[in-house]
Amino acid sequence: MTIDLLTLLKPMAKKRTGKKRSTTNEGRSFSKIRPTGGNKYVTGTIYLIVGIFSLMSWLNLTGRNGEFVFERILFPVIGYGFLVLAPLLILIGVWVLKERTISIRDGIAMTTLFLSANALIDIFFSRGFDAGGFIGLIGSYLVAGFDRPFSAILMFAIMIVSGFLIFDPHFKAFKRLKEEVTERLEERAERQEEENALEEQIEKAIGKNEQETTAVVSDSTPGLSNEKKSKKKKSTPDDDDITMDTAAVFASSYTPPPLSLLGVSSGKPSTGDIKANANLIQRTLANFGIAVEMDEISIGPTVTRYAMKPAQGVRLSKIASLQNELALALAAKSIRIEAPIPGRSLVGIEVPNTAKSKIGLGSLLAEDEFKNATHPLTISLGKGVSGKSYFANIGKMPHALVAGATGAGKSVMIHTVVMSLLYRNGPDMLRFIMVDPKRVEMTLYKKIPHLLTPVITDPKKAVLALKWAVKEMERRYDVLQQCSVRDIDSYHKTIASPAYKNLSPEEIEDLSGELPEKMPYIVVIIDELSDIMSAYPRELEASIVRLAQMSRAVGIHLLLATQRPSVNVITGLIKANVPTRIAMKVASQIDSRTILDTSGAEKLLGYGDMLYKGEGANEPIRIQNSYVSEDEVKSVVAYIKKNYKFELDDTISLPDEHLQEGGGGVELADGESDDPLYEDARQLVIDDQKASTSYLQRRLSIGYSRAARIMDQLEEQGVIGAANGSKPRDILIKSGGSENGEEYEEDLLEDE
Repeated sequence: MTIDLLTLLKPMAKKRTGKKRSTTNEGRSFSKIRPTGGNKYVTGTIYLIVGIFSLMSWLNLTGRNGEFVFERILFPVIGYGFLVLAPLLILIGVWVLKERTISIRDGIAMTTLFLSANALIDIFFSRGFDAGGFIGLIGSYLVAGFDRPFSAILMFAIMIVSGFLIFDPHFKAFKRLKEEVTERLEERAERQEEENALEEQIEKAIGKNEQETTAVVSDSTPGLSNEKKSKKKKSTPDDDDITMDTAAVFASSYTPPPLSLLGVSSGKPSTGDIKANANLIQRTLANFGIAVEMDEISIGPTVTRYAMKPAQGVRLSKIASLQNELALALAAKSIRIEAPIPGRSLVGIEVPNTAKSKIGLGSLLAEDEFKNATHPLTISLGKGVSGKSYFANIGKMPHALVAGATGAGKSVMIHTVVMSLLYRNGPDMLRFIMVDPKRVEMTLYKKIPHLLTPVITDPKKAVLALKWAVKEMERRYDVLQQCSVRDIDSYHKTIASPAYKNLSPEEIEDLSGELPEKMPYIVVIIDELSDIMSAYPRELEASIVRLAQMSRAVGIHLLLATQRPSVNVITGLIKANVPTRIAMKVASQIDSRTILDTSGAEKLLGYGDMLYKGEGANEPIRIQNSYVSEDEVKSVVAYIKKNYKFELDDTISLPDEHLQEGGGGVELADGESDDPLYEDARQLVIDDQKASTSYLQRRLSIGYSRAARIMDQLEEQGVIGAANGSKPRDILIKSGGSENGEEYEEDLLEDE
């Protein structure tokens, strides 16, 4: 027994068709006339020709032969029924050409329609052969048997039934077509609404970006201390007190440099076709079975963030795993997926701009948020993904770790911090200890009055400087303990400010030995941590950890930078005690996790593109750091040195200790002083019966670090007494007396 392959394939073909269509075909036909191959074109064409010929012959458009056929054959047989037959034949021809099949039911219905139409014509006109022709005589027989009204109603009903039998399935097809067209139109309308909403978001984002004005600073722009604050930022009472108290204590003639020395923002970011990118992201995720709804679009100076809301049940890890696929679809160098955006139920995809805009430090320092900031250690960080400016308070950091590969913008970030602080603080309020083993970055700031010591380039001296900072921290804690205050801000508010209030500079100079000690903030900057760590790992780590644990309350802050973020450089103890992290572009995900405890820094673009993770933050913030050129730094430094006549003594010395690799001590060596000015300072204190760090600074024209060390040595040698809070130190040797307080002791014995 043979089985035709076509017979087996027919049921399979039927299954592929739509459910509605197969049901319609089964209901329509119990038997079919199926012209196959080229026969259908022949059959359909014949029907069309006959129908068209019938109409044209009635209009005398077929010539003499056509007229003969119409008058001798067509009209005598069907009469005026040709008006029904001609359109019917044309319909059958089109049907055959299109459908290929005509069911017997359709054929019978068409024939019945034609006969009933002819009979109805004969009934109405009653003209015999002139009305319905020979076929129209059916109406005459009906009139003879049923009378004219009923015969007309009967024929009309048969016509309607025949018409429904012919056209009803096609009406259903038209209905289905209408539904499909309606659905497509609705989908197109919804898509158009989404596109319009997306375009509105894009225009809003672009408009917001364009409305951000660039601060153009003229040469006559005064310093920040002279700026008029038109819109005062709301601040807490404590912050206001800190500002007024520090201003009272550190009143000086320091004038910040003009903002015209710094560059301003320039250029406009080019994002490409935002609408096409948004649709491309949506389609790419849809290809992997992830349905998302596009939300807002934020245009930043470096990247554009496309925010989207995933459908319910979509795992964020699934979206994050498609990072490379999205980068390929968008033809981007690298993209970063933020899933979710902190504080929002959205996922952000950050795509690099085709052209970046330059962020000038002058524009950021000219903003009201920076000018109206109350704390003296406020710094500028840059602009975020949405174009918002970010500022930070070093006092709340309180220590920061900056890491990034070569060329990522790490040194420029440090310059931004230093320049921000120089524009807010004079040397009486802020001091720096700068360590630069590379000898090319921090050396630009040499001889500025803010330095406690010249820029340190030797790793050994760097460790000794940190040890001095540890001892200074402990000394300050002793002062705070004796004054019963908890931190340096409270000391300024409750101890120093009342003492210095309403005093003129001349009175302050005359009473310098009796007034409480000034405690300027100290910022320790190490530009390359790995160079020092490789030479003295244990001592460096011990000093950094000691300072990071305790120095916040006494106003000493650390800024550590390295281009080798490995666990050998950034140890676990350092990470645990340095809460603020700033990651520039790094080479690998491991380096990113070493800095931030999370990935993402390896996807950055470099040139100041960074991730900032502040104290207590769960997720880092992407910020484009402002750019400071070498010429701008030199201009600001030259202005400060020219307008602030204070010569930093280059002979400031650190204790010459024997350091060994692996040593962990942080105590400074005791012993006789080798400072050449020690004897002069000792004699000055004995003669004037005054002793304070600021007093020695003015009288000997030395820096704060050297004066503080001489004060410690005078105390160790028994020349002066220990610090007693805000009270002046006791002078144990009277003018003209012997050493070590012998005359003072004799006076005490006489009094007794």
